[in-house]
Amino acid sequence: MKKRLFLPVLCGVVFAGAVQAANPDAVPDAATATSQFQRIVVVRLKYQTDMLAGLRQAVAREKIKNAVILSGAGSLVSYHVHVVSNTTLPATEAFTKDEGPFDLLATTGYIIDGRVHAHITFSNPQKAMGGHLEPGTRVFTFAIVTLGVLEDGASLKRFDDASWR
Repeated sequence: MKKRLFLPVLCGVVFAGAVQAANPDAVPDAATATSQFQRIVVVRLKYQTDMLAGLRQAVAREKIKNAVILSGAGSLVSYHVHVVSNTTLPATEAFTKDEGPFDLLATTGYIIDGRVHAHITFSNPQKAMGGHLEPGTRVFTFAIVTLGVLEDGASLKRFDDASWR
């Protein structure tokens, strides 16, 4: 298979390396990075595993630097998430947690420079909820999360940096 060179494109300018902006006016409205999946890693988390800790362990074991969380499903015995709670900067966060039976409907997000930035959607018979995954979200029967690992040269360095605006 032919190897492709990773060259992110921002505002029509091609460059190699980390995403950077010299001043706030240089930050594009829509930043992009281009890569192919180098491999797919499927992670299975067992009963009572802390979901965030388990994902962090898998990312470290597999030496994943940058990836896309493609999907995730399973069940939970507890959740702990946060969501934004205002619409003016700086952002504030509201944390919620609970115990009980929940279906894990979706897991999305990114691995950025080896750091897990995951969001989950889950439900019980009354409602569906979701948010940014926090420690304390524990697996019930199992959870399966699929990661699309980006090529070695790919960089998502500032993509989840709220101060890059």
